[in-house]
This record gives sequence, structure tokens and C-alpha cells, in this order.
Amino acid sequence: MGYGPGLPSFQSLSQRSFSGWSIRSGVVTDTTKSGTIKSARVMLSKVPEITMWFWIIKILCTTVGESFADWINMTLGVGLNTTALIFTVILAAVLGWQLSLHRYSPLVYWLTVVVVSVTGTLYTDILTDDLHVPLALSTGIFTAALAVVFGAWWARERTLSIHSIITLPRECFYWLAILVTFALGTAAGDWVLELTGWGPGTSVLLPAGLIVAVVIGWRLGANPVLSFWLAYILTRPLGANLGDWLGFPPDQQGLGLGAALTSVIFLTAILATVLYLTLTHSDVIEEHDRTDAPAVTTGQTREHVMHGYYAIVAVATAALLVWAAGQPHSIAAASEEESGSSVSATQTPGQAATTHFPPAEVAKFRTITTDTLTRVQAGDQAAATARIKDLETAWDDDQSTLQPMDDTGWTVLDGQIDAVLKALRAGNPNPATETQTLTALLTALG
Repeated sequence: MGYGPGLPSFQSLSQRSFSGWSIRSGVVTDTTKSGTIKSARVMLSKVPEITMWFWIIKILCTTVGESFADWINMTLGVGLNTTALIFTVILAAVLGWQLSLHRYSPLVYWLTVVVVSVTGTLYTDILTDDLHVPLALSTGIFTAALAVVFGAWWARERTLSIHSIITLPRECFYWLAILVTFALGTAAGDWVLELTGWGPGTSVLLPAGLIVAVVIGWRLGANPVLSFWLAYILTRPLGANLGDWLGFPPDQQGLGLGAALTSVIFLTAILATVLYLTLTHSDVIEEHDRTDAPAVTTGQTREHVMHGYYAIVAVATAALLVWAAGQPHSIAAASEEESGSSVSATQTPGQAATTHFPPAEVAKFRTITTDTLTRVQAGDQAAATARIKDLETAWDDDQSTLQPMDDTGWTVLDGQIDAVLKALRAGNPNPATETQTLTALLTALG
């Protein structure tokens, strides 16, 4: 895709002029406003050309953002807040490297995207898991934040086209927008999963279908800059759901590769793609014979019609989500933490989740949970965290036996156990939350 009118690419920074602008020795001068002269140091384009390679590697980076964050936070047990702090420092360093360059470098640019992806995911997880902000609210917050970023960017630069990223202020706006889009995509994607109860495989279809709809709209004349940013936001839930589908165990409708292996596979694919782009320069804007005209040129009437098409797609998507939310499905435990319990839309109120499970197995789970609660109440966080690992192991070992007995009951307990694991492995564990989730699990265990 070619997106939007912006400043032409530069074959060199020798003297040149166009559309009321002139360039002399790397300084761009605007003489279009009643003789008023404005100057700013310019750079070669700092972003890649929008080709199919761009979208492929963007989805790869997004998938890594989800799986790598989960691996460090949950599998390694580093904790959410500690992981977020580490990646904030890494982001500052990598972004400083990117901003210090004077032209596009595939390695540095895509490294920055990967780190931004991980960091944006972690920020959203902090709001949801630690601060208990509802996903609907966090989605609204990030949507408003993105609107503010775009508004400020447009007010100062009069363009949102990524083909015009040739000054430091524009690049700062660009990366801020990228960070917010990752956070927004994470919140919106998780909210959709919470509403619908879809598995990771099924959940891939919605963002994929919406991206196809955006491509159709762009090809038929929708505003290219708007189309670009819509597609960019949608790649976040697409990549995250893809990562979950590959990493989740088969009982959770995944392929069972695990977060670590999924991260390694996608990081390897990213490195291979970056190496290819570095050698071929196929995504370097200034080396293309490009004009100011967008790839698809249409009149304003056609553009307005296609914006109406986008509105229809949005309404249809909302209707689909409302319908899916009304269907029987299991609600994720994370969405029920405030009430301290998970329920299934298909479970009879008051019915014990363990009704169809062997009493001996249920007693085993209750013993581990009680031991963990005792350690939490005694203030021994390390011992509580170690003990809850026994519950995770025992539950996973018995899944193949218990789930066929009562899938609904198993799903309810699985959600409760997930809530307990998140509470005990949080970056800054809250004893009150730990006690609440453990007590709720004991209640669910009958």
C-alpha cells in the first residue's frame, strides 16, 4: 500500500524545490504562507515503504510482543510490573538509538517495533491485571489517547502520512502513535475475547476479516492514511491471537507450541526478514521512484462513500460482538476477579463445579489451595508461590481425565486457577487479592 500525500522522498539532500518547499543542504524551507519562512533540519525517511513485507513483519513483531511478554512474565516468573519496568528501560534505549539515526535502518526500526509491541502489551496488562481496570474502559482510554496523539500531530504538522517522517517531531509523534496503537490493540483484542469467549483459533478470524475489509476499502478509494492506521491497529489483535493459538495447549484450542518456542520461531522469522530487507533495500522509500500522489487516486465523493462503507463495517462488527456475547460461553476468570469467582453461561447457578469429579482428586486440589492460603496469610510469599506451582502441575496432569467428565465444571475451575496463578505471580503481589482468589477457588472446589 502507498499511503498518503507527504513530502517526496529524497534521492539526495542537494538543492531541490517542490510544492512551495525548498531544500538546501539538508534544510527544508516553507515559503507558502505569505512569504513567511520556516526552516527545520530534515532527514532521509526514517520508516519503511509500505509493501507486503511491511505487513508480514509487523504481524510477526506483534505475535512476539504477546508471546515474549507472557514468557518472561508468567513462565519465568519475573512478574508483570518488573517485566514492564525492564522493557520500559529497553524501549528508552532502543528508541534513542532509532531517533539518533538519519535514515531508515531495517534492523533498528524493527527492533524498536518489537520492543514497543512488548511494552505496549505490558502496559495494558498492568491496567487489567494489577489495577483491575475493565477492558472496556481501558479500550476507551487508549482510543481517546490515540485521538489526542493524532490531533496534536495533525495540528502541528498538517499530515499523518508516514511518508513524511523526515523530521524529529514527526518521528516522535509517529512512535508515540505506534505505542498507543499497540496498547489499544491489546485492550480491544482482550475485550473481544472476554465478550465472546472465543478460542484463540476462532478469534484470529475477526481481525483478519476486518483487515481484508480495510484493504477493500482502500482499494476502492477510502482515505489511504486512515486505512493505514486502521489496518495497523488491527494487526495487534491478529498477531496476539495468532501467538495464543500457536502457544496455547490443545485443551485450550491451541497448537501447544508454548510461549517460548512461539517466541523463538517468530523472532527467527523476523531476523530472516530483516536480513533480507537489509540486503535488498526493497523497502527503502528514498530509493523508489515515488511521487506525491497516493497509489489510489479518487475524488472526495468516492472517499466519503468509502468512509460510509467503513461505518457499515463497524456497525456490523458491533452487531456480531453483541450476538456472540449473548451466546453460551465461559467467561474468563480475569473478567470476574472483582467478584472473586468465575461462572459459566451454561452452568446452573449454585451447582458445584466439582459435582462430576472424583472426590479424591478434588480433595487433593483443596489441600494444595488451603496450604497456599495459609502461607499467604502467614506472610510467606515465596512459600505460597512455590506451593501453588503444585496445584498448576496437578491440574494440568489431570486435565485429560477431568475435562471429559464435565467440560463446563472443568472450565469454571480452570478460570479460577488462572486467577489464583495471576494473583500470586503478580509483580507486586497483593495479599488481599491472593486471599480473595484462593478463597473463591476453595468455594468452587466445594
